[in-house]
Amino acid sequence: MYDFTIIGGGIVGLSAALHLTQTYPDAKILVLEKEEEWAFHQTGNNSGVIHSGIYYKPGSFKAKFCRDGQRSMVEFCQEHGINYEVCGKVIVATEAKELPLLDKLYQRGLDNGIPVAKISGEEVKEIEPYVNSLAGIRVESTGIVDYRGVCQKYVELVQNRGGELRLNTKVEQIQHRSGELVIQTNAGEFSTRFAINCAGLHSDRIALLEGVDPQAKIIPFRGEYYELKPEKRYLVKNLIYPVPNPDFPFLGVHFTRAIDGSVHAGPNAVLSFKREGYRKTDFDWQDFVEIMTYPGLWKLAAKYGNEGVKEIVRSLSKTVFVRSLQRLIPEVQADDVIPTHAGVRAQALMNDGMLVDDFLIVDGERAMHVCNAPSPAATASLEIGKAIADRVRDRLRTANQMHLSV
Repeated sequence: MYDFTIIGGGIVGLSAALHLTQTYPDAKILVLEKEEEWAFHQTGNNSGVIHSGIYYKPGSFKAKFCRDGQRSMVEFCQEHGINYEVCGKVIVATEAKELPLLDKLYQRGLDNGIPVAKISGEEVKEIEPYVNSLAGIRVESTGIVDYRGVCQKYVELVQNRGGELRLNTKVEQIQHRSGELVIQTNAGEFSTRFAINCAGLHSDRIALLEGVDPQAKIIPFRGEYYELKPEKRYLVKNLIYPVPNPDFPFLGVHFTRAIDGSVHAGPNAVLSFKREGYRKTDFDWQDFVEIMTYPGLWKLAAKYGNEGVKEIVRSLSKTVFVRSLQRLIPEVQADDVIPTHAGVRAQALMNDGMLVDDFLIVDGERAMHVCNAPSPAATASLEIGKAIADRVRDRLRTANQMHLSV
């Protein structure tokens, strides 16, 4: 019998386990991950950015957790010797029509308590000499890190505190039995007093297994990247972002220097026909039917159809993709970039076609379900994990569901 079982071994699930070992040092804690390694999906395929929190709605979980998470992530890396760098980034307007949007974004940064500065096009060039811009925002607190390395440290700390972590263990069924949950997996059966669902791309399905309807479905969006050839990395010193398009709910293609010195360009955002569909040809019939029969998808398509078509074209045409990169750095040519990894974003979508715009945590009878935690979840992971542990403690104090000292 375990006291807490975390389903999902990405950065959020591992952080939740880490904080539960702090809140309940005597508890028996189990982490289940279906893959053969930790941080295999969203965490292991993201851009490695420590985000500042400038983009998010003031007062939202994303805004608070990201701002605080930037600080706690940097402190964690310093404490444990994890390679990171607070290099800053620039967000640039390349057309006159983007200047009012840049001003709004600057004000949002101030509202969120982010250290931001408005700079001229000339000042942008002092930071990023090859960028085309009319004006920009300097965000000094943005950084880069190896999130797989962060996760390995989370794993090590959880194990050192007595937690049990199991790879190659896929959850297949969840049953309620007198005072406990029985989690059936391909590697046997586990009984637990409380479960925390951090299953990312499959979080809505895990919630349904426990009998909870999260009122949203995970719709996978693939983000495809190119990488600058080593001899062209001089074009990008750190991180370069465009002003986000207000007609599309994603950030747009940008340039990101990784902690290993490589420079990635992207991503686009295209609907994937497989929840774990990292290649254009990946297809899963069950996932496809679920996606295409979900009313919310068609309502979303009606709202963002034009931009969605542009993303598809950018996915199919390297020429078009490079053209979008040239808006930021005109010197980039098609021969300068090569295809590299893709990531899949687990985006929760409601039946009315509205994207879930914030982190979404839904309570079950004996479980808690993290049903929307896309970017900036990696940056905010320590704060999300702490919030999960605090929420579990508050629930158990109120309901007295477990025989644990709180």
